[in-house]
Amino acid sequence: MLRLSLVLVTPSEQEPHWLDEGEMRAWRTYVNGSSMLMDRLHRELQDTHGVSLADYEILVRLSEQPNRCMRMTQLAEDVASSKSRVSHQVARMEKAGLVSRRECTEDGRGVLAELTAAGMAQLVAAAPTHLRGVREHIVDLLTPEEGEVLAKVFDRVTTHLRESNG
Repeated sequence: MLRLSLVLVTPSEQEPHWLDEGEMRAWRTYVNGSSMLMDRLHRELQDTHGVSLADYEILVRLSEQPNRCMRMTQLAEDVASSKSRVSHQVARMEKAGLVSRRECTEDGRGVLAELTAAGMAQLVAAAPTHLRGVREHIVDLLTPEEGEVLAKVFDRVTTHLRESNG
């Protein structure tokens, strides 16, 4: 015996809300441009200093902290990555002598990542290359007003994504 179930579907659930021409252009130029930008910045750091863009970001975040160390969970959030991915990345960086890990003395449960002297030296050497790339490939292409709009848009996107994960 065949049973049929009647499910009510609203029109918005029935079909995707397709992007119009302008929305599609904005989306595709963002995807292509951001991917190309990250690839270029990574390649410049890798070719010149043997450090990945992801490693560079961790070095920067640690260098900005008091005592050049921070909790691994906060580090993962700051670089918009999973705790697992950052843990593997920091383990690799630890083997290279760029960072070290230790238990958090405040509660004994957390783990801190700490920038080593070698990590700071790597950051100091790589920073001019990275800054030159960031300026050449995006900052200097924008007016100050466009830069402000870009910052506002991605602040909104970041806030939305963080809130929707909670």
